[in-house]
Amino acid sequence: MRDDVAVTDSTTFWEHHYARLDAGWGTAPNPVLADLVTALAPAPGTALDLGCGHGGDALWLAGRGWDVTAVDVAPTALDRVAAGARAGGVTDRVHPVRHDLARTFPAGAFDLVCATYFHTPVEIPRAEVLRRAAAAVAPNGLLIVVEHGSVAPWSWQNGQDVRFPTPEEVRAALDLDAGWRTERCHAPRRTATGPGGRTATVTDTVVALRRTP
Repeated sequence: MRDDVAVTDSTTFWEHHYARLDAGWGTAPNPVLADLVTALAPAPGTALDLGCGHGGDALWLAGRGWDVTAVDVAPTALDRVAAGARAGGVTDRVHPVRHDLARTFPAGAFDLVCATYFHTPVEIPRAEVLRRAAAAVAPNGLLIVVEHGSVAPWSWQNGQDVRFPTPEEVRAALDLDAGWRTERCHAPRRTATGPGGRTATVTDTVVALRRTP
């Protein structure tokens, strides 16, 4: 099966996707998330990483003292997160958990909830999942959503005619009440590195919101 073949099952698509990738890919933190956490949430607490992949963000957070629940639908990805936690000596702070977020969602409230590049070709109630993510943020906690604002050459969306929501549209789709403060809502550009060391200029859609006490 190729990544561009239409599938309707998240586990099938993402398990195949990660099984094909080098285990070392995606083990570094997303630089946008790292900058946001450093600036907006310097004191560690509990974190929920949705669609954690190979665990770059979760492992980086754990290394800075966060207690991280790392969620993905692909068993291969979660196995690699666990291996990374062992290698980094942070097994006590990284908790890989399998969820198909279209069907189940982790319980609890978290000081940080992040959804970094939570895109999928499989049809899911994505806006509903992100609203659940917002509901899981503890008082004074932070919700970070980082999305693609352009198609990188190595993306499974490359060659497709894709319209990405604006930061304002992403925020509006969360349908939040008045108890939130916007920390970031913009679309910065940066140089990204893909598989094989290939680089390209990409646009990120960044929304960071704090739940007020």
